[in-house]
Amino acid sequence: MQRKIIVTNDGSVTIHIEEWDESYHSKHGAIQEAYHVFIKNGLDNFRDNDSVSILEIGFGTGLNAFITFLEAKKRNLSINYVGVEAYPISSEEVNQLNYVEELKASEFQLTFNLMHKADWDKEFEVNNTFKLTKRKQFFKDIRDKEKYNLIYFDAFGFNVQPELWNEEIFKKMFDALLPNGILVTYACRSSIKRAMLSVGFQVEKLPGAPGKREMLRAIKN
Repeated sequence: MQRKIIVTNDGSVTIHIEEWDESYHSKHGAIQEAYHVFIKNGLDNFRDNDSVSILEIGFGTGLNAFITFLEAKKRNLSINYVGVEAYPISSEEVNQLNYVEELKASEFQLTFNLMHKADWDKEFEVNNTFKLTKRKQFFKDIRDKEKYNLIYFDAFGFNVQPELWNEEIFKKMFDALLPNGILVTYACRSSIKRAMLSVGFQVEKLPGAPGKREMLRAIKN
């Protein structure tokens, strides 16, 4: 599939799949969306100095992982981060991402590069409080049981990949979370909410990122 780098409204870039007319992040602002959905409504539920185990569904450009790394440093969090991705982006695409510049995090340029260069399916110690494992895997093959405090559900949209938003997938997510674990996603569609509820999640609608009215947060009680 043809992919190209495009600039979103907040100045940060994303990857656009022309055949699907689908982007890895919101065209209204990739960084804005990541902070709103995954940090404000996800990571912010945990206290400073906590240990948090995170599963990301769709490692993609590494933006969510990198922002989580930056926030973990500020909050003295200990993070075990697992990013699942079936189709990793190329080194040429990585070189065109401007997240380090836009986040004014130039001292961590090497860290961002190493996150992408790290071997797949092996734990990589980014620093002594942030461990990253990238798994090259289809979401349907996830078999984790009660391992994570938080899931960033950042799959491609329902319009292009509805099979990633059904009961089967959300049952895997429910099983992967520890008790009181949280799943956050940019999406807010009635069928998605119903799928979450059907597998046992408590689900709430929250204000969405810029350009999107609502998003969903699901909790495993």
